Amino acid sequence: MTGTPAPVGPPGLTRRRALTAALASGAAVLGAGTLSGCGSAQAADASTVRLWDLFSGADGGLLNDMVRAAAPDMPGTHIERTVLEWGTPYYTKLAMASVGGRGPDVAVSHMSRLAGYAPTGLLDPWDLDLLAEYGIRREDFTDAVWARTQYRGHTYAVPLDTHPFIVFFHPGPAAKAGLLTKDGTLDAEAFSSPDRFLAAGKELARASGKQGIAFGYVTDTAQGWRLFYGLYKQTGGAFELPEGGPAKVDVDRMTEVIAFMAKLVDGKVNPGRLDYAAAIAAFANRQTAMILSGEWELGTYRAADPKVSAAPFPTVFGTPAIYADSHSFVLPHHPDPDPERRRRTHRAVAALLKAGQIWATAGHIPAYGPVTRTAAYHRLEPQSHYAQAQNHVVLDPTAWFAGAGSDFQNAMSQVLQQALLDGLAPDRAARAMVRRLNTFLSKPSPA
Repeated sequence: MTGTPAPVGPPGLTRRRALTAALASGAAVLGAGTLSGCGSAQAADASTVRLWDLFSGADGGLLNDMVRAAAPDMPGTHIERTVLEWGTPYYTKLAMASVGGRGPDVAVSHMSRLAGYAPTGLLDPWDLDLLAEYGIRREDFTDAVWARTQYRGHTYAVPLDTHPFIVFFHPGPAAKAGLLTKDGTLDAEAFSSPDRFLAAGKELARASGKQGIAFGYVTDTAQGWRLFYGLYKQTGGAFELPEGGPAKVDVDRMTEVIAFMAKLVDGKVNPGRLDYAAAIAAFANRQTAMILSGEWELGTYRAADPKVSAAPFPTVFGTPAIYADSHSFVLPHHPDPDPERRRRTHRAVAALLKAGQIWATAGHIPAYGPVTRTAAYHRLEPQSHYAQAQNHVVLDPTAWFAGAGSDFQNAMSQVLQQALLDGLAPDRAARAMVRRLNTFLSKPSPA
């Protein structure tokens, strides 16, 4: 058996450090009593691997299906799921459990959160040799996703999926507008510049007799940021957040992106001021021909239109880049992990990754490459139409205060809403975003 790498996070993991990390990323502190029922995963039955995750509803049902499908690849092992509320409660509870060494054997985390957890010692690294024994190798994952699993030369996350921000469209009006290729996929060239994108939106509006492109961002804590950051990374502009600041960004390119976003929602190609739910409803009810959305909404759109299609977010500013995140498996810190329990955990995660075809039915792109290379996956539509998005994904900046559900995303989206809703000039909005970036950077890292 290979040895588990020694944790390389800072020594002296403390309750104070974990609380600081959790609070800084937007989490609310949970009382110690909240954790009293968690128990110790190390004391669990020898055949049980305890998993914490944040999947309820349809995704939760699919994960149960994956557990059942994975059973033959992990004989004698039982996965016990604990489903917790998504967002700040989940990440706070995970941090506090790791501090006390009372966390589960394995947990699901957004990859964008890793920068706030691995450096603070809240996670233990994965043993790549052990994963390889069960058929999971580094080369099975795209470079764009795998690069974010690393901290100081060790692997702290094993990606389950990539969930990108893409475009969905109704094929009828898209074809009528002349925006499809001969094989029925979206003609990316027709959206390959700001002017072309807006012109395509007008063509979609004419073809549908209604509106062209929906985007729900009003009062939302993340949608504005998702669209902005993906587009900004397409410009090739720097976005570096050195500890202590100041932020190294290109204000002119930020301004250009914000100006384009404002035109997208000015009512000419878009119904205008839509919140998240209203945008979904507009597209599902065919009030718009296209929507800018996360792939996680595939089930909703397909229920309304079984023929709905999708494509990677078009390259508008020259460099392929698509905003995304990744659900990943992480190992909560244990001061003295049991080697056999860790072996079972590695084997269980490997088995779940191999059952990724089930996960793909929800729209998520399985991160384990052998799944997406199968004939069965290529028969999935529209999933197979946007699978290549995983080669160009960009996650939140690598900063301890960024990531899914963070105050950082909310702060950036607030400024963007002022530009899109209230007429704040794009250059002023860009400078306001930089000021907020520098405020975050002025706070000391808990690591």
